[in-house]
Amino acid sequence: MACVPFRRIARWLGTPGVESPQTVEPQAAAAAALVGWAVSALGPRVPWDGRCLAQALAAAAMLRRRGVEGTVTFGVREEQASQFTAHAWLRVGSHVVTGAAGHHGYKAFTTFARGRS
Repeated sequence: MACVPFRRIARWLGTPGVESPQTVEPQAAAAAALVGWAVSALGPRVPWDGRCLAQALAAAAMLRRRGVEGTVTFGVREEQASQFTAHAWLRVGSHVVTGAAGHHGYKAFTTFARGRS
């Protein structure tokens, strides 16, 4: 990710402000759960920054190869005066696949998806 400009990543993610459907087929939900588990388990063990954005992008790529689309959401939270933290998570159907821990504490400022809900 350090070598790729965000505009290219954003183009790959899909259209800004678009969300994928809230319901998916059971096979897609099962694939998303398995991929989410794998990415979350390996994220802390990789030799690069494997936090929320990397996990959301990796899971989105793995799921796309399986024909499953999701929504990557970027959110922010104000920690202290003029200090913000950011978070990214991937949702497939109604299930948050990666970045679920604490994502409710962040205000979503944009989403990216390839399909409309």
